[in-house]
Amino acid sequence: MKVLVLGATGYIGAAVVELLEADGHEIVRLVRDATALPPGAAVAVGDLTDPASLRAAVTDGIDAVVNVAAPTGDEALDTAAVDALLEPLRGTGRAYVHTSGVWVLGATGDEAVDEDATTRPIPIVAHRRRIERRVLAAAGEDVRAVVLRPGIVYGRGGGIPGQMTRWAEESGTGRYVGTAAVRWPMVHVDDLAELYLLALAKAEEGTVLHGIAHEAVPVAALAAAADLAAGGTGRAEPWPFADAAETLGAPFAEALALNQVVTGHRAVAELGWRPRRPHPLTDLTDRSTGRP
Repeated sequence: MKVLVLGATGYIGAAVVELLEADGHEIVRLVRDATALPPGAAVAVGDLTDPASLRAAVTDGIDAVVNVAAPTGDEALDTAAVDALLEPLRGTGRAYVHTSGVWVLGATGDEAVDEDATTRPIPIVAHRRRIERRVLAAAGEDVRAVVLRPGIVYGRGGGIPGQMTRWAEESGTGRYVGTAAVRWPMVHVDDLAELYLLALAKAEEGTVLHGIAHEAVPVAALAAAADLAAGGTGRAEPWPFADAAETLGAPFAEALALNQVVTGHRAVAELGWRPRRPHPLTDLTDRSTGRP
């Protein structure tokens, strides 16, 4: 397929593009500045704040759209962007894979929640639930619309675990926000890229998928592993919320303290997704020993 990818140069997007190209798809990267990419790369120039540029990028020759771009955080802008991308797809049966995230579920308690759970988004992602609904509604207008909610993404030294390693380097110990009881649902960036490939190829319209390989990883253990990755001894201590909020902003600090147990069973059962990369604790610990 000829696939328009938004966010193609980002952490997740780069892994998705790499895998799509390896699978034989032709990628058109939507970028604000075409000169930032190597010569010969197929590009469309556009911006999330310019709906007309997004609409123009979805030409008749585009078979599918994969949106891995970080949203602006402004509901009006993000809504206009999604509407502009969906408009040329309506009535065509073409695919649109939209990236949301598990923070829309809010705190889950101790029982794992699935894709049918009620969403209770925390403030930093407050409007994503409404964006999801707009995307899923397009399934009734002959768009193969799919919402994909990744967990906390790790691997290749990036994501929030990569940030935790840098915090450990700066502070001399692993740090986590909230209590030691906090758990995160997680997924390796390369496993997640494989799920995007499967969603593009096989997911039915109106499907919500959770990109979760590990349902509940203790954040205190992650912080200790991050300290090892930073060259420490594996120490971890709570980062007082007020201090974390001053450094990171209160909405992000609140998200880091969010306790969630989330399953990604639908992707496994319906699409045959098989996450196979190392556990996040292993991934971080291997970095402390220099193993790839």
